[in-house]
Amino acid sequence: MKNAIIVLSDPKSGSEEALGRVFNALAAAYDFKRAGEEVTLLFQGAGTRWAGELTKPSHPAHALYKSVEDTVAGVSCGCADVFGATESAKASGLDMLKDNPVPGTSGLPSLRKLRADGYDVIVF
Repeated sequence: MKNAIIVLSDPKSGSEEALGRVFNALAAAYDFKRAGEEVTLLFQGAGTRWAGELTKPSHPAHALYKSVEDTVAGVSCGCADVFGATESAKASGLDMLKDNPVPGTSGLPSLRKLRADGYDVIVF
């Protein structure tokens, strides 16, 4: 099986729900990876802000993030622009995804392409 995990939760909200959503997204990626299934993780929408947060060693989900960092496809370029996360996303070394040229943006990841490539898409 092929699995694509999309993180939309916003770390800026400061809520336990946002942390719980990203933590569970990372845990799902870990579970799929450990089982030998193909998995890719993308940060989109306000979730693009996680790129700068999860790389901090003091973050509670940092160790889990490091264990699945190799599964991260990248960050939505257009979303990072909108949510002010471009600089931190680039500093984290993640790819800026823009294969869906949405008008008025610098591009977003193509969920259609993921589905066409056989991925089950899970959103957190």
